Amino acid sequence: MLQDIRDNAQGTIAKVIIGLLIVSLSIWGMDAIIGGFSGEPEVATVNGESITEREFLRTVQLETQQRLGQMDDPDPAMLDEDQIRRDVLEALIQERVLILDAQDQGLELSDADIDALITQMPQFQVDGQFNRDRFVGTVRNIGMGVGEFRENMRKNYVINQIRASISQSGVVAGENAAQLLRIQNQTRDFRVLTVNPDSLADQIVVTDDDIQAFYDENAADFREPEQVDAAYLTLSLGALASAIEISDEDLRAYYDERAEEFAREERRAAHILIEPGDEAEATLETIQERLDAGESFADLAREYSVDTVSARDGGDLGFAGRGVYEGAFEEALFALEEGVISEPVETGFGIHLIRVDEIRRSDVPSFDQLQAELRDELARTRASERFAEVRAQLADAAYAAEDLAGPAEELGLEVRTVEGVTRDGGAAPFDHAGLVRQLFSDDVLEGGFNTELIDVGDNVSVVARVGEYFEPRQRELADVRDEIQGMLEARKTREALEARADELLAAIESGSAPETLDAGDWQEFEAQGREGSGLSSYVVQRVFALSRPKAGQPTVGKAIGQSEAAIILVDAVNEGDVDKEGAEFQQLRQFLTQLEGQREYTAYQQYLRNTAEVSRD
Repeated sequence: MLQDIRDNAQGTIAKVIIGLLIVSLSIWGMDAIIGGFSGEPEVATVNGESITEREFLRTVQLETQQRLGQMDDPDPAMLDEDQIRRDVLEALIQERVLILDAQDQGLELSDADIDALITQMPQFQVDGQFNRDRFVGTVRNIGMGVGEFRENMRKNYVINQIRASISQSGVVAGENAAQLLRIQNQTRDFRVLTVNPDSLADQIVVTDDDIQAFYDENAADFREPEQVDAAYLTLSLGALASAIEISDEDLRAYYDERAEEFAREERRAAHILIEPGDEAEATLETIQERLDAGESFADLAREYSVDTVSARDGGDLGFAGRGVYEGAFEEALFALEEGVISEPVETGFGIHLIRVDEIRRSDVPSFDQLQAELRDELARTRASERFAEVRAQLADAAYAAEDLAGPAEELGLEVRTVEGVTRDGGAAPFDHAGLVRQLFSDDVLEGGFNTELIDVGDNVSVVARVGEYFEPRQRELADVRDEIQGMLEARKTREALEARADELLAAIESGSAPETLDAGDWQEFEAQGREGSGLSSYVVQRVFALSRPKAGQPTVGKAIGQSEAAIILVDAVNEGDVDKEGAEFQQLRQFLTQLEGQREYTAYQQYLRNTAEVSRD
């Protein structure tokens, strides 16, 4: 084999390949070879533009985190990962279509435009001033880098410009809004005769045969699913904290330790930020010399600081307490006396000269005022230090134990029980889907093991085991007799009400005067609006659904509720008033315009998507 390779390497084909490689390297460099074989993988292309696998996976991760954050009890197992990937890919394709459209229209943001937008965002401000540390911290907390955040802003802003321009172009005729308002403000004159079920009591009879027949016909509805009775242990931070005793001496010491925090010291700082590099030292020396010569710190900040936002205000950063700035900056800031300028302080943003312009402190609350709060806080702090350790002990003990009595005794926990847990869940904590899945797993249900320790909430963990298993079973007729009887009585009541209403309607339509009907008292309503004061909502809805009266004859209709019925005679329809100069009209027209604009933008999106050349890999 090796000899074959050597022989072939001397052949004409091998020499041609080597020659091509040499030419490629000499003209384009190694990237021409390596890049051709190891370009970044892509998941789709849109009009020739790639959506990379890295971008796709990053967005999938963010979308997954967002969906978990929307859950009351975050559980990754509840997510449909395939659906998330499909949704993300389609969203990225749609986004790329819109970005390319914006580029074709010449819409783009410069770096200065992005800086201006970021500095105006309130979530990045402290005391009304842009704070770079807060900006970086906030961006990192959402799982993004600064450059990635800026690029997302660049893309989203231009897309929003197109959205806004199209959405704002929606036009709705004033008469359309006026017509809707007339309908909304319309009133009606009508009469209502209510049929009470008490008058039909003799018709509502449910026999044993009726109950038996219903049970036989709907037997599947009366099957109980499989279920278990379970035993469980709950470990919670709150329970640990409540069991911890705090001595008065410890509490007083904790108060003394925290007193300065309660006072909350805030400092108003100004700074000059210099970019690190070869010229940084010379720049700092120049600034120091000019400060020593008596020049204003504020003027030098305007001249030299690369923090352009604070530089406009002479380097002023406003008031801030601890926990706002990066560690080195904060340490230097709170070590300075008022009016003193620091030595150069290096952070991830560059090199700072810091000056404290003002210090303010709030009064410290008394020990008595804070005693209860501090006792709880100290207990929870100590419990937090123990929680992870105890949780690990419980997880290990429950894994090795054949029941829960041993782990409960070892850790001082109470074994609790719950009945009737189905695969759909049960009483808390078995309303947690992950715990229920564990409970019905083969190892736990059939093998007799304990579940894993499941986190069902913040600092709340549960381990459980099956006590008794119940197969699906048919409920006996005796157990559901009252339930069936109630359902049948409700059904027969509604049927009787509808039959009586039909009887009265037939009499009216045959020419009988409503007032001659021996069916109770009619209620009369004049100029009644849709709010339907004093009437059931189902009656009001029916009143306004009936057609207009013709030739002086009322429109007749009926409305059937769960426990009563009504005969309705609509005598007149009164058009609603419309004030085209009023706020109600203007708000409705604006709302309709927005809807129309959104409809047009959606159609524009769909057009771009339909005409784009999309290839999925």
